[in-house]
Amino acid sequence: MGRLQGKTALVTGASSGIGQAIAIRLAQEGCNVAINYRSNPDTAQDTQTQAMQKACDGVESCGVRSLLIQGDVSKEDDIRQIIATTIEKLGSLDILINNAGIQTEKPAHEVTAEDFDRILNVNLRGAFLCARESIRHWLDRGQSGVIINISSVHEIIPRPLYVTYSISKGGMENMTKTLALEYADRGIRVNAIAPGATITPINNAWTEDAEKRAQVESHIPMGRAGTSDEMAAAAAFLASDEAAYITGQTLFIDGGLTLYADFREAWSA
Repeated sequence: MGRLQGKTALVTGASSGIGQAIAIRLAQEGCNVAINYRSNPDTAQDTQTQAMQKACDGVESCGVRSLLIQGDVSKEDDIRQIIATTIEKLGSLDILINNAGIQTEKPAHEVTAEDFDRILNVNLRGAFLCARESIRHWLDRGQSGVIINISSVHEIIPRPLYVTYSISKGGMENMTKTLALEYADRGIRVNAIAPGATITPINNAWTEDAEKRAQVESHIPMGRAGTSDEMAAAAAFLASDEAAYITGQTLFIDGGLTLYADFREAWSA
């Protein structure tokens, strides 16, 4: 551990699931963590408590600091306030984790303009604006930085009933590549992780139902869903100097889901 000692990260949507796991793992790695949440301070507080427990491992003072910041990433003014507060309270910003995301299940022909805007404003527009404000900060100070976007296997796998979510993640793939190319010579790295089926609260509808879970896992070559901790481990690696020569990439963490599991058995000559 300790690969991120002295660094500061902002994790959006960090009150539960993958965002929570990433915030905790970064703290374990010695990173100061700003924990952003929109509407649930209790679960955000739980993230902070777990992060500090893991970081300090019983030591009263271990040098790692954490901060709770309320804010809605679909609102530009909130994003500016989140970034500014992170820098003011924790002294710097080195790593941005664009994790905040929402989804809704609805046939495409029933999706309203309001539905579309709500999903895209959080998942894609919000991620871009967070990235933009972070990049401005780094350029103003002539410093390097790291952005990790939390995408999804559905940036390349179509997902019926979730067209707005799929569009947002497809856009995130190209945003990752474009920002990486544009700022590679400024010391700013931009990558993404794309989780497959993952055991998180947002997926309780199938993780808590044995039949539905078996159906989901039948499409995964490794035969099981992933965990938030496995996603967090990949994010910590990409945030560290061990990944110093990696930019513009999406790391799929999916148990082989994107390997076209239905082709495991040969069906033609």
